[in-house]
Amino acid sequence: MTVRERTHRLPRDYYKGQVSVVFTLCLKEKRELLSQTETVTALVDILDSVIKETSCIVPVYCFMPDHQHLIITGTSKGSDTWNAVVKYKQKTGFWMSKNRPEMRWQKDFYDQVIRANEDVAAQVKYILDNPVRKGLAETWEHYPFKGSVGCKLEDVLIGIM
Repeated sequence: MTVRERTHRLPRDYYKGQVSVVFTLCLKEKRELLSQTETVTALVDILDSVIKETSCIVPVYCFMPDHQHLIITGTSKGSDTWNAVVKYKQKTGFWMSKNRPEMRWQKDFYDQVIRANEDVAAQVKYILDNPVRKGLAETWEHYPFKGSVGCKLEDVLIGIM
C-alpha cells in the first residue's frame, strides 16, 4: 500500500509579491542547539545575505533552542518569500554540515501567509513573547536571540504600537 502525503502548501503565487509570511523552522529531533551566540550570529549573517538576494526583509526573527520563528516580507512585486526561506534553509544547512554536523533542520517547515485582514502586530508580539512563555527570559527585551534583518526592529515596533 502506498502512503501519499497531502500537501499543506498554498499555491506558490500566495508567497510572491508584497506579502508577509510567518515561518517556523525546527531542528531535527528537537535538538536544542540554537542557543549559542556563535551559531545564531552565523545563521543571521546567512539570513541577511539571502534577504538581500530575494528582495525581502525580516521584520522579526527569534531563535529558540530547538526552532526558529521569523516573518519574511516581500518588498517588491518580484519578491518570493517561499524561495527566500528555501534558500535560507539550504545555505544554513550547508553551514551546519561544515560547522555543526550534529545540527540539521527538519525536512519541512511551518508557514502562515498573513492575510490583509490579519494583524501583523499580533504575529510580531507572539514571536517576541515566545521566549517569555517558555521561561527563557523575563521579558522579550532581555532575550538575546531576536532581531530583524533589512529593517530595524525598533521601527517595526513603533509601526505596530
